[in-house]
Amino acid sequence: MSRQYTLQPRTPSAASINYAEELNAQQLAAVTCPPGPALVIAGAGSGKTRTLTYRVAYLLDNGVQPDNILLLTFTNKAAREMLDRVEALVTADTFRLWGGTFHSIGNRILRRNVEKIGYRPNFSILDREDQKDLISTAIVESAIDPKAVRFPKPDVLANMFSLAVNTEEELHEIVACRFPYFSHLTDAIEKVRARYEEKKVDTNSMDFDDLLTKTYELLANNPEIAARYQHQFQFILVDEYQDTNKIQADFIDLLAGEHGNIMVVGDDAQSIYSWRGANFENILKFPKRYPEAQVYKIECNYRSVPEILRFSNAAIAANRKQFEKELRAVRPDREILPGVIPLNDPGTQAAFLAQRILELRDEGIELNEIAVLYRAHFHSMEIQMELTRRGIPFVITSGLRFFEQAHIKDVAAFMKFAVNRRDEVAFKRMTRMLPGIGGKSADNLWRSWTECGGSKDAVPESFSKFLLEFKVPAKAKKGWEQLAYTLDELIAGGAPVAPTEMIHSVIEGVYEDYLVSKYTNFESRRQDLEQLMRYAGGFESMEEFLSQLALLTGVDTEPTAAERDSEAVCLSSVHQAKGLEWRVVFVVWLTEGMFPNARVLEHDEDEEGLEEERRLFYVAATRAKDELYLTYPYIWPSSHSGDVVQRPSRFLEDIPREYVEEWEVGRSFA
Repeated sequence: MSRQYTLQPRTPSAASINYAEELNAQQLAAVTCPPGPALVIAGAGSGKTRTLTYRVAYLLDNGVQPDNILLLTFTNKAAREMLDRVEALVTADTFRLWGGTFHSIGNRILRRNVEKIGYRPNFSILDREDQKDLISTAIVESAIDPKAVRFPKPDVLANMFSLAVNTEEELHEIVACRFPYFSHLTDAIEKVRARYEEKKVDTNSMDFDDLLTKTYELLANNPEIAARYQHQFQFILVDEYQDTNKIQADFIDLLAGEHGNIMVVGDDAQSIYSWRGANFENILKFPKRYPEAQVYKIECNYRSVPEILRFSNAAIAANRKQFEKELRAVRPDREILPGVIPLNDPGTQAAFLAQRILELRDEGIELNEIAVLYRAHFHSMEIQMELTRRGIPFVITSGLRFFEQAHIKDVAAFMKFAVNRRDEVAFKRMTRMLPGIGGKSADNLWRSWTECGGSKDAVPESFSKFLLEFKVPAKAKKGWEQLAYTLDELIAGGAPVAPTEMIHSVIEGVYEDYLVSKYTNFESRRQDLEQLMRYAGGFESMEEFLSQLALLTGVDTEPTAAERDSEAVCLSSVHQAKGLEWRVVFVVWLTEGMFPNARVLEHDEDEEGLEEERRLFYVAATRAKDELYLTYPYIWPSSHSGDVVQRPSRFLEDIPREYVEEWEVGRSFA
């Protein structure tokens, strides 16, 4: 029988940190809490990273060995930042501390034990491109011809497989709920996934999801290995716990099995990633899973002025499922209330933003201290155009500039070719979208087009009379016919139809099927195209519309080093803005159906989606340090149904009137 021997914590040295002096009372309580499970609800701007950093320092300062601490984060950058801060606080070798992302920790455990689950220690890790290549091979080996039907592209399949893993739902449930347009292909998708799993074993490879699922499988099925890590990790700390999915929570619970010293830090009010598998219930039900857990709330906000915090507290108050808390400002009043600004239409909204941004710059606020936040990327279209016209530099963190996106350029290719029959680039872009047509086939088809004389006239009476005579691959025949007839619709009567009608015909005729099969975010891209139709409604001439499109896409989307260092307004989705802050924040398109999102309202029987939308609104508001502007257009011009009158977002109606200043914006005719 082995002898049990316990090392006692060393007496803190004279050089130890004065925690009471360097932390506020709430932070101090969390940092110095006794062993056992602890839930730290750290509100926006309250010093969450500081709390975690000092907790690690406190453990080291009280004799806990670095390799007995596990710090789990969502980015390697966050882990490195915390460990660097710890090193600045205490004299300790943080190299021995286990700190990193869930996936990096999983990889570290697997490398030492992976033979137990049939892999070799030198297994490869597939990045996204590698994963797509292996899925493509699995499709071929499953005897599925993706060009014969609109089968999901490898990127879409990878997203399906990942969601099934991270939500611990069956793949057929994921397809039915999130990809219903592929429900008729469920059996084939299941077959591809099974072959993909076999291929990973055959090639001794894992994707990023495997780094977590295989680690959990290893520990759950090998108690002796699990016991070793459970014994080693005396203290486990988890950052951004509200963003964990179910398997991540299970992984943490398993590792904490011996000591139970688990501290999770997060903010339930900032749980906004359910669409990628995050499980809000993890943080909400932590006290139920650990009945002895102590709950610490950190509510002192160092970021925002009191006026913005009063607004933010009111914004989240309507949510039923939450840990109640009230952010309190450390900063003094600024005597500027958040502004609620109704505007006539999207163009007026963009004009207001541009003018107010220039005024703020004149008042001494640099452009890179200003952000425009929105629920969906297409909400930024008019704003991008207005900033471009006025020469106001901007950067976009939510993706490419609106008119540079692939799906916008795809649809524009049909329009360009309908107007200019000599446009080889547009012709080849169109044809390569069809199943069975690659680069070589596109070259051959272009050669046929020029040889038949189709490219000579400015606008033909019919495209199909030429195109249907061409020899195309058998797999492309049906799509080719549809493309030809769609092009005919674009020049009804021998002249180009209105830009809005063109876009509608392209989407309905050929492009929607392609969009669904190629992109994981099909619905948001479809919204972009609907917005493009509305924008096109302002142009009578197709040539004028395409010229404007070219001018707006003619700017460089990749900033130079000098431009990156210069001032620029930030345009961002709220999801991308989480964790960031600016002196001035504009939140735009605050209307019902836009923010909150219409899709959420349509499919939200138990209001879970609505509560997440409200948390998203709360995240947007709490990004602002000094000034907050909330705008919405009364009218949404529609080319098909006329002007649509919009209701202000219900989130604005939740706010007491005394917490905001209502603006009336008029036009000067001087």
